[in-house]
Amino acid sequence: MGRRGGGIALLVLAALMLIGFMRSNASLAAPATVVALLLVVVAPLAGGLALLRGKGIARTRRLEQLRQQTIDAEILRMAVAEGGRLTAVEVATALALTPEAAKETLDALVARDVADIAVTERGVIVYTFHDATYLGGKGDAKGVLDA
Repeated sequence: MGRRGGGIALLVLAALMLIGFMRSNASLAAPATVVALLLVVVAPLAGGLALLRGKGIARTRRLEQLRQQTIDAEILRMAVAEGGRLTAVEVATALALTPEAAKETLDALVARDVADIAVTERGVIVYTFHDATYLGGKGDAKGVLDA
């Protein structure tokens, strides 16, 4: 039984306990009855809802992570095709991103040491990708101890 099953079970339990309370002749004005109602109806209800909502939040987070990984992969593919140099405008237009989102993604790649930032004489920011720039020389690779 996963999160969804547990959440549904708690909601069913809360509903059954509420039905039981409604059929009983317990006085809702009594403090003990209110405390019991909170413990056996409201607590399972809140727990069930939390379990069901938590799954949606985790799924949304996972989908966003997959989306970002796809964007990163497409940027690297573009970098290889462009000789290792890209601008935020190129990324934004090719991937249908806002210029701000493209810049944030490229800056994140710089922070992860996948790329560096260079500036042209005209002030254009160019992101350079180390591996994509020298991809043509991979045939000359030697072992670490052979170098």
